[in-house]
Amino acid sequence: MTQADALKDVLPRLVVYYQTHHDKSDKPISILPLLQPGISVSHVILAAIHINEDPNAITLNDHAPDHQRNSTLWSELSTLQACEVKVMGMLGGAAKGSYARLDGSDKQFEQYYVPLRDFVRQRNFDGLDLCVEEKMSLSGILRLIDRLKSDFGQDFIISLAPVAAAMLDPTKNLSGFSYMDLESARGSDIAWYNMQFYCGWGDISNTYMYDFMVQMGWNPEKLVVGMVTNPETGSGFVPWEALSPVLFSLTRKHRRFGGVMCWEYFNSLPGDIHQPWEWARNMTLHIRSADLI
Repeated sequence: MTQADALKDVLPRLVVYYQTHHDKSDKPISILPLLQPGISVSHVILAAIHINEDPNAITLNDHAPDHQRNSTLWSELSTLQACEVKVMGMLGGAAKGSYARLDGSDKQFEQYYVPLRDFVRQRNFDGLDLCVEEKMSLSGILRLIDRLKSDFGQDFIISLAPVAAAMLDPTKNLSGFSYMDLESARGSDIAWYNMQFYCGWGDISNTYMYDFMVQMGWNPEKLVVGMVTNPETGSGFVPWEALSPVLFSLTRKHRRFGGVMCWEYFNSLPGDIHQPWEWARNMTLHIRSADLI
């Protein structure tokens, strides 16, 4: 059984990115409200893990992962896992350097990969989300995927986070490699794609781009629609009144719809910073209401 086959029972996925972990007063922003009745989140992705020049100086955003400020975060993520929510880490993102360091010689790869592997193992992540927003070779990303599968086994979840346009045109891409070529080479090892339909790279005010991807041959089970959940987070925000009919259409056109993801948790509308979990409650009713029965 491939990884994608094993994960079909959670469709459609409801994926929440968790990058802002503290409010302006440096108080931890709890992720545990996602466990409330009426909310059915399938995956939480902790962002962002960075590989720095010193291979042993991995950071979670701007601090060492074991910094005291992160103690609440690690405890809460363990609670999510105990409640059957999968917890993944996001490697990379807008801050460049992590993938360049993993894309060198075999010797350099080992130098930077081994501390990452040890960190993932120490924190008991269920998988990694590879957000490659810098140039990387196809051979480099294949080597990384192969090594993760070798070290963590087939149950370890690997997702990627391309801009939506990259799924249609390899030249409209932040990653350097073609996602079509990647899927052809290692599709059985990739659980899904968290596609960024925002910041000029996609439009989720209608179903056109998603439908075209499926027409091109992409499996809808692997296509997760990514959206910004507050206009302050980035351009391309679609309000609920416009988004609702789009979700209705996607879930009915594509019987095995891959799901949705939010960027990001802390200020998601309609609850904003005071009740950011309300986004997940609304989304549960739109795409995962069967889980509430």
